Amino acid sequence: MTTHDHIRALTLWVGTLIDELIAGGVRDIVICPGSRSTPLALAAARHPQAQIWMHLDERSAGFFALGLARQRGQPAALLCTSGTAAANFLPAVAEADLARVPLILLTADRPPELRDNGAPQTIDQVRLFGSRARWATDLPTPDARPGLLRYLQSTVARSIAISLGAPAGPVHLNLPFREPLVPERELLADLFARQATGSGAPLVPAPPAFLPPRFFPEDAAVLAEQPSRQATVQARVGARQLDEATLKTLASRLATTERGLIICGPECAPGLAPVVTRLAARLGYPVLADPLSGVRCGPHDRTMVLAGYDAFVRDEAFAARFAPELVLRFGAMPTAKPVLQFLQRHATAHQIVLDEGAGWREPTSLAATHLACDSVTLCQALTDLLGHEETDAAVTKPWAAAWRSAEAVTQRVLGEALRQRTVINEPGIFAALAELLPDGSTLFVGNSMPVRDCDTFFPAVEREITILGNRGANGIDGLVSTALGIAAAGAKPLVLVLGDISLYHDANGLLAAKLHQLDATIILINNDGGGIFSFLPQTSETDRFELLFGTPHGLNFAPLAEIYGARYTLANDWAGFHTAVSAGISGRGLHLIEVRTDRNQNVADHRVLWPEVSAALEEVGF
Repeated sequence: MTTHDHIRALTLWVGTLIDELIAGGVRDIVICPGSRSTPLALAAARHPQAQIWMHLDERSAGFFALGLARQRGQPAALLCTSGTAAANFLPAVAEADLARVPLILLTADRPPELRDNGAPQTIDQVRLFGSRARWATDLPTPDARPGLLRYLQSTVARSIAISLGAPAGPVHLNLPFREPLVPERELLADLFARQATGSGAPLVPAPPAFLPPRFFPEDAAVLAEQPSRQATVQARVGARQLDEATLKTLASRLATTERGLIICGPECAPGLAPVVTRLAARLGYPVLADPLSGVRCGPHDRTMVLAGYDAFVRDEAFAARFAPELVLRFGAMPTAKPVLQFLQRHATAHQIVLDEGAGWREPTSLAATHLACDSVTLCQALTDLLGHEETDAAVTKPWAAAWRSAEAVTQRVLGEALRQRTVINEPGIFAALAELLPDGSTLFVGNSMPVRDCDTFFPAVEREITILGNRGANGIDGLVSTALGIAAAGAKPLVLVLGDISLYHDANGLLAAKLHQLDATIILINNDGGGIFSFLPQTSETDRFELLFGTPHGLNFAPLAEIYGARYTLANDWAGFHTAVSAGISGRGLHLIEVRTDRNQNVADHRVLWPEVSAALEEVGF
């Protein structure tokens, strides 16, 4: 093959791949710089409809793409060069796998003759991500023969379909390239123009008519901007639904079981809140709504929605007296450990797990029934079968009334206790945010202590507040980048709350805000170490606790804000905190608000609350 033939084949190959991604709805392409990835990077940068996001750090880039994909509901593409660059995607790939977020991983590679023989910047990248990828393939080197270009189009179509499938997740395309690596600019432009307008003889021959259709999401809102041309390969899939007999059997069981609970964990299906709360009101079933479920906040009926369960199911008397007979679960396992312990205590309750992703989100091994179906459709169908006429009576029955009363008591006790604490503290941060965040805002919550405090202290409110977090693998890495990816996809205002170790882990991710002029407010809870370990049995190891678990670092985060052009505020009191948060959510650019707390005092602040809740429950007869 001559150099001219090689460059032509390279150009048509990468141009076809990028154009098929764009036509299939993948508009966001996150690119990390490198040499071997040059052909794809240039093709993406020259496509008129591609949105390019440059990142210098592959680990941060992976989580940024994750945030983009979560917010848009469609895959983001992630591109890097050969070697260990691809290995740095692994943490984000693991989160995408477990959290069911669609990603298309494009890893440039050396050609076969330069593998496993000492060539520089080369590792074994074939199926690098193992079982964490929904599908992976090692593509051939660029080839302009019509059959192989059609194969490439079909492979891209398959990748998008699988990434959006059940369950959604990452797909890995490994792409070997030989030198020279620079595609022909004019040929790329010609290819994109012909594909966009359909004018002139196609540079890439049309596929035969019998090729299978490409996948497109059913929800038109997923693709905010339709592609300029129809993708070469199309496919459609429908939502899973239960057969009529199973639906009627389930509805009958629910109708005849009074002591039922609905648990909505993280990552519930979009649109679940109004239908699951309508079903709950019809049945008189309390809804334990994890803050990351999408059910706790919003204008839907919240009559049966409970947010204080983390505090009151700890109470021995309440937990013993109010044993459920049936539990209907949506989403992943809830954040609150007391809920898990409550379920384990009442292991004889008939647990039904709903999973539209056809996965297995049941670490307790207590569930008796697993249903792989669309949860929104199921709730609508069950409500229709049950009828609506008895809703008012259901929510006032003793079972429902008791849970609602426990919620009211808990929220009153927690609210009064937090208002009495004039010194800024960790539990009070989320109670304050529940009052400060405006309608339409997005709150991204870091793992470890922040997500647990959000679960306990962020009440159900009528405002549409979207609360998100990386609860797939529950890691503290990549939190900044994920949140900024969500902001880049249009979430405004966006507030991120995380701990000091988490910010340290992903400090490189802050560059995205500067490079792409993103608006975000970061609330840093700095207790100089791993605060959550102070709640765990490891504290008994007093002579080694700080070294191994407390891990104090003494870092000053103000210079970090300066490096990345953020406005920095050290909030020493509640007035300063409120002012800084209000300025952040109403302003432009990146705001970093630091709150310094003491780990030991934080443990005391939490542990004094549970006896107060128990005493109040006992006082009203629980």
